[in-house]
Amino acid sequence: MLLIILFTAPLVFAQSANITGTIKDETGEPVPGATIIIKGTQVGTVTDLDGVFSIQASPGDILVVSFIGYTAREVIVQNGQTSYDISLQTSMSDLSEVVVVGYGSQIKKEVTGAIQSVGAKELADLPVSSVAQKLQGRLAGVQINQTTGKPGQGMNVRIRGQLSVSGGSAPLYVVDGFPITGDINAINPDEIQEITVLKDAASTSLYGSRAANGVVLITTKKGSKGQTNVNLNVFTGWQTVPQKGRLEMLNAEEFAQFKKEYYTDAGQAVPEIFQNPADFRDQDNDWYGAMLETAPITSYNLTVTSNKERVNTAIIAGFFDQKGVVRNTDYERFSLRMNTDYAVSDKVNIGVNVAPSYVVDNTPQTDGSRGTGILFNALHTWPVMPIYEENGELTSFNRFPANTGNIFAYPNWLRSAEEITNETKVLNVLANTYVEWKPIKGLSLKSTFNAELRNSNFFFFNPSTATNRINVALPTVAVSIRDEFQDLSWLNENIATYGKSIGDHNFEALLGFSNQRFRSDRTRIQADTYADDRLPTIQGAININRNGTQSAVQEWSLTSVFSRLTYNYKSKYLFTASIRGDGSSRFGADNRWGIFPSTSVGWVLSDEGFLNSSSTVSFTKLRASYGVTGNNNIGNYTQYALVNNTINAVFGNTVVPGAGVTSLNNSNLGWETTAQFDLGFDLGLWDDRISFVYDFYTKNTTNLLYAVQIPQESGFTNFNDNIGEIKFWGHEFSLTSVNTTGSFRWTTNANISFNRNEVLELADGIDRVYGSWHITQVGKPFGQFYGLNKLGNYANAEDLANSPVIPGRSTVGSIKLQDVNGDGRITFGGDNDDRTIIGNPFPDFTYGIINNFAWKNWDASITASGSQGNELYMRHLFSTANLDGVFNMVARVADRFRSPENPGAGIFGTTVGGGNVTGIERDWPNSNFVWDASYFTIRNITVGYTFKNLPKAIKSARVYGSAQNVWVFTDYWGGSNPEVSMQNNGAGDGGNLSPGVDLAGYPVPRTITFGVNVTF
Repeated sequence: MLLIILFTAPLVFAQSANITGTIKDETGEPVPGATIIIKGTQVGTVTDLDGVFSIQASPGDILVVSFIGYTAREVIVQNGQTSYDISLQTSMSDLSEVVVVGYGSQIKKEVTGAIQSVGAKELADLPVSSVAQKLQGRLAGVQINQTTGKPGQGMNVRIRGQLSVSGGSAPLYVVDGFPITGDINAINPDEIQEITVLKDAASTSLYGSRAANGVVLITTKKGSKGQTNVNLNVFTGWQTVPQKGRLEMLNAEEFAQFKKEYYTDAGQAVPEIFQNPADFRDQDNDWYGAMLETAPITSYNLTVTSNKERVNTAIIAGFFDQKGVVRNTDYERFSLRMNTDYAVSDKVNIGVNVAPSYVVDNTPQTDGSRGTGILFNALHTWPVMPIYEENGELTSFNRFPANTGNIFAYPNWLRSAEEITNETKVLNVLANTYVEWKPIKGLSLKSTFNAELRNSNFFFFNPSTATNRINVALPTVAVSIRDEFQDLSWLNENIATYGKSIGDHNFEALLGFSNQRFRSDRTRIQADTYADDRLPTIQGAININRNGTQSAVQEWSLTSVFSRLTYNYKSKYLFTASIRGDGSSRFGADNRWGIFPSTSVGWVLSDEGFLNSSSTVSFTKLRASYGVTGNNNIGNYTQYALVNNTINAVFGNTVVPGAGVTSLNNSNLGWETTAQFDLGFDLGLWDDRISFVYDFYTKNTTNLLYAVQIPQESGFTNFNDNIGEIKFWGHEFSLTSVNTTGSFRWTTNANISFNRNEVLELADGIDRVYGSWHITQVGKPFGQFYGLNKLGNYANAEDLANSPVIPGRSTVGSIKLQDVNGDGRITFGGDNDDRTIIGNPFPDFTYGIINNFAWKNWDASITASGSQGNELYMRHLFSTANLDGVFNMVARVADRFRSPENPGAGIFGTTVGGGNVTGIERDWPNSNFVWDASYFTIRNITVGYTFKNLPKAIKSARVYGSAQNVWVFTDYWGGSNPEVSMQNNGAGDGGNLSPGVDLAGYPVPRTITFGVNVTF
């Protein structure tokens, strides 16, 4: 009998049983979606909405319970016990999280490069149109400026201050493994699961030729294991332009007063209409304000995810509608994403992602100094000119008598905004498909095919009843432009990955081959002189403008091989090495291939014996890396000798068609390369309640891609070549703290970055490159403001007599400038004139801070960021401070120099002398245009409430309110946006050679929204 008991007891003990239980958090609330796995097996389950689970387990089995944001627990199944109540504690550490890196993923603890990740939870419920807007203030070393408030536009992303003379500064965007060719504006932010920014060369070099400016990896949503969820996220609200921060212009009475003083100071008779400025009191015509309106913003997103058995599916449908705060501007985006992964067997997986989007962008040309920006022009229109007729209809044209100084005629800009069409429609399709085979343990063979199709149609129509230019009589000649782009990019990649552990030694090797091709077809047709504005078709035009009609094809291809090896010992000593070779069609036949190696090491000191028992230091790691990346953004065909076949020749009295070579070939044209060293330190204190990350980097960009000027005797003006060298360096600090725990939880994430650059070398015999109002000069930072240095105004006749002057033009009260070259007079033009560096568009440092709060069902977050030491070139002053009085002017001109006894505030000089005097102050770039634009912006405040005790059909429900661009604290007085940077035509970023230019562009609105997020 005893033998029977001894042999049967173990058999009874080993029998499995149905184990049930409840998973709760530290406050006693159930944790739905928590994972329970029997340690050492693939057997597992997840908790339901009430935190309840059920699993078959045997006594002695270890249940591993985990959930994101909580410390994992291990529970041993006891003989005879079938029910368990398990409590999870909030985790201070995220070191065990898996983060996406180039061509794979790593445990965060084992990462040796400089990377930062932002998850879906941190990106949720921010009512913006662009992914980049959601990242503002969150990432050290990543400067994201909103250069314009145009709907759906305006984000300028720069990682670690990287730039090039002509090779661009935007990072490479990789969506689900596919390096896309454009920006990410067309991507619905609600589709995104995670964003990882790769900053150092060790992280980016595996992307080789396009990674010099950093890499942004975007991972889209997948289903959660064992669950089917339906989520509806809706928000709606409105946008306004706050009165505070608008460029303050003269009102009607102030303008009339200026005109009266102008004529009085010049000793001329005052026109009758301006003799009594008080007549215009309360009769102000605010043309700029009339162009603005309160605008609605709405977003709908429906997400369906399922991850059961062998199929993982996510479907995200979105509609985003943003009306602009400038009349007749709007942006609509229709988006759909379908991600599907299917496990054919335990060894074979296939997947297909398809993401079409359709954007309608209707934005009349509002910005720019070339007379075509209607918002810019409205700013300049005399406030004494009426906007509406007495019957309430819009005026058509405004012209004051010539003797009032009105040399320009102004159309009604509100009519222009309503009647001129400036619409772009874009159909964009991103598609990915893959097959993955795992023939043996640790080996993965994966082949992907990716395609991006973009069809853009631009339509502009200016009817005869409106114009976007000053001094153009109506009716004008009706003009239409149709500009169509068809872009196709495809990429095939084949990757083998093998991972192996031998004791405490862990290896992973990757080998890949890729081939990418791009083609863009463009057709542009410009027509004019329409018989009827209601028929703006090509057939309806009398004339086809041949100079404005063209077609073009752009193509490039890239072939690459790459490899990476990672090794760690006990996850304590870390090593990674990679190499990539790229062959680009953009370069000469003799220099087509570029090789980009990198290596990085890490040491987890907190795992050493002298620290692993520390109650203070919970984690610390040293990192170092070195690598080389490349840049091929020089455009297409620049390596060839190009031919213009529209050059005509004359033989006798006959003109015959001809052709001529317009540029020289360069078979040695090759890669612009950036070599970068990074030293990093990660520290966690008190169970990671405080986490600190520091990075120092230095990098040199060589072989800059640039069109070098050559002697005209050659018959050409420039030659595309590799020149020069730029040095970059900087410091980045990030601090995360868990300030309180328990029922009230408060966390803070703060970062600050210092980025510097210096031009070490340009081409032989060239020590400077000029931009618009800028200079890039050897020994100085990139793109510095360049002009004359203002010392003040000539205070009196004695001051004028004893100071260097502009011969024949300077007078008492006019602008006083520094004689830089010491020749006794002020000169402008040439390399040896009196111009000098007058300002710096780059900040001394940038920073961000995010505070998150949670109490019971309530949550709140405050996001802020700032920039210190950056300056802006207030270029709009060339017209908004035109002291001839031909335009409306900034209010500060009222306190200008009028006499030695009344010198004013010292900003603007005398009007006496007219254009002969004021033209210098206005047209010669000088330091009066340069102003400090340091700012601190509260980007977002969000408050939400999550409902508990919901019906069983509803898994979660949250309502929230949000304010975007809440407040800007700045001393900059030139406009409402201290982040602005524009080109002379009002388009986007001013470029690397000409950053930080303010042309009074489209204002950035304040947005108030309310939303609801429900999961079924």
